[in-house]
Amino acid sequence: MKKILSIFSMLALFLTVANAQAVPAGSNAEMAFEVTEIDYGTIEQGSDPLRIFKFTNKGTEPLIIKNAKGSCGCTVPSYPKEPIMPGEAGAIEVRYDTNRVGPFTKRVTITTNENGENTRVLTIKGNVNKKEEAPGVPTNSSNMFNGN
Repeated sequence: MKKILSIFSMLALFLTVANAQAVPAGSNAEMAFEVTEIDYGTIEQGSDPLRIFKFTNKGTEPLIIKNAKGSCGCTVPSYPKEPIMPGEAGAIEVRYDTNRVGPFTKRVTITTNENGENTRVLTIKGNVNKKEEAPGVPTNSSNMFNGN
């Protein structure tokens, strides 16, 4: 009886080890972006801040975006909170504060369930020119609203 129990124990152990080696570690979700860098070009102060990074789940399991974080407070991403099924598309929306004048290069770090936990980096860049003052509008503090 002990011999039969030992054989079954060894067989169970062997099958467990063989099965663990056959199943790949991590997730089979795969995030494939159309582009990972968007150039705003040269824009005027206060221009449209929104840019969209489109992607597809090329994997065989649902893709889960755990987090998306901008490199500073002037770059705000939003992302799908629900899983993206295999073959389905999604988008990461990124808003940059276009009231900040000058050249910029900012990054958004995406954390997903690809291969357990994976990070992706998206980049936005461009140059914001100061908006021209409208002619005939006073630029100093003297006006009829402040009593001067």
